[in-house]
Amino acid sequence: MKYLLAMYMNPDVWEALSEQDRDEVMSGHGEFIRRIRESGEMISTQALDAPARSAVVRVTDGVPAVTDGPFVESKEFLAGFYLVECASSERAYEVAAMIPDAGIKGLGIEVRPVVFFADAETESGFTGG
Repeated sequence: MKYLLAMYMNPDVWEALSEQDRDEVMSGHGEFIRRIRESGEMISTQALDAPARSAVVRVTDGVPAVTDGPFVESKEFLAGFYLVECASSERAYEVAAMIPDAGIKGLGIEVRPVVFFADAETESGFTGG
């Protein structure tokens, strides 16, 4: 089963870390990626830009409106994610615990099962229901 491992950032927590701790977190992602590639569980990963550079699109009566993001005001924001394939939710939790951010007080990794998946090469079969 596929799982989304969502990484949330709290700028106050991040800024309170020493430069060495921040460097260790960032370099730890390279090691994490290597490990889950070797195990065959890696599908993809993406890092996201800051909320100040986001926008929200809403369509009302067929007319799109774009406003500055983020969608909601919050101290934490989605900073990136890993998409992994794991044999069980327990394994997905183990993999999430290997992400360096999980070891930082005030940060965490949300683990969510994927119920629908499509990419550019895969026929989705999605029927909307």
